[in-house]
Amino acid sequence: MSVVKGHPGEVMKKPSDTQRSFVVQLHQARRLHYDFRLEVGGVLKSWALPKGPSLDPTVKRLAVPVEDHELAYADFEGTIADGEYGAGTVMVWDRGNWVPEGAEGVTEALRRGELKFRLRGKKLKGSWVLIRASRLGWLLIKHRDRFASATDVTVTKPLSTLSGRSLAEIAAADQGRPDPRGPVGHRRGRR
Repeated sequence: MSVVKGHPGEVMKKPSDTQRSFVVQLHQARRLHYDFRLEVGGVLKSWALPKGPSLDPTVKRLAVPVEDHELAYADFEGTIADGEYGAGTVMVWDRGNWVPEGAEGVTEALRRGELKFRLRGKKLKGSWVLIRASRLGWLLIKHRDRFASATDVTVTKPLSTLSGRSLAEIAAADQGRPDPRGPVGHRRGRR
């Protein structure tokens, strides 16, 4: 398993064995998408969500697996320089903790292709499931609970939970700044 080197950021508190961190980052790379990341085994397991998360249990959102990232990346908000892996502007759209549901271990649930979990974020809360739909993709689905809604949370809550800024404000503030990772970044390709 390869891990993308994280950007410098705050050190996150170590969660308990059952409570782990999660982050959803809005990422303007070649295409605008959301990156959904769950802390699993000391890294952030990551899926790209082309349309972002939905609070509506009738909506199944495609979740394409991407490379794992270091835990420090959960706090990265800024612009990644052109030519670097993931070039573009990144916003911390939501973050918090997550807890697996059920007695099965997380690694086994992911191997089997169905991970049920509870999110405790600023925007995303309650019960969810990731289901492998094919060899190349998963589906992220909100369970019916008191946090389910037909409201499009990506429209009603568009700002960063880290800084309160929009994606455009983050990009404008970072113009002319050097890459926060230093002179050598991860160069596996662009997303």
